[in-house]
Amino acid sequence: MTSPALGLEEEYQAGHALLKLLEQEQAALVNADVESLTMLTEEKARIAAHMSQLAKNRHQALDAAGFETTETGMQNWLASPQANTANNKTWNELLEIVRSAKELNRVNGMLISQHMARNQSALNVLYGNNEQGGNLYGPDGQATTKVGSRRLVIG
Repeated sequence: MTSPALGLEEEYQAGHALLKLLEQEQAALVNADVESLTMLTEEKARIAAHMSQLAKNRHQALDAAGFETTETGMQNWLASPQANTANNKTWNELLEIVRSAKELNRVNGMLISQHMARNQSALNVLYGNNEQGGNLYGPDGQATTKVGSRRLVIG
């Protein structure tokens, strides 16, 4: 039988690497460094997939040991004689990293939304969908101005 703690240290290390990537992503978002964002996104996806596989392995080991495949099940296993103090410490550190990563990811999502909103506003201006009216550029790429129209009321 495989121990649920078998990949715990590796999962912790992967979580730590993901946390560092999220911090780098935040800096790239603040600096609008699109090139770095592309590379970070690929690496982030790779680490997330690896962490997902490690968690799946841990869940299978928990199930085989007769515990729920949940965070509570892991806590229960850690309280059993099969676990040791180092397992508890690594698990608690992993949970802290996951909480920090979730918060960084939430903030990064807000930064991305802000960038998207600014980009959409800029596109709206370029396509003439702004509230001031008038296209800046026509379909031929030439600058245009919109002439206002008046309605006459007769009666």
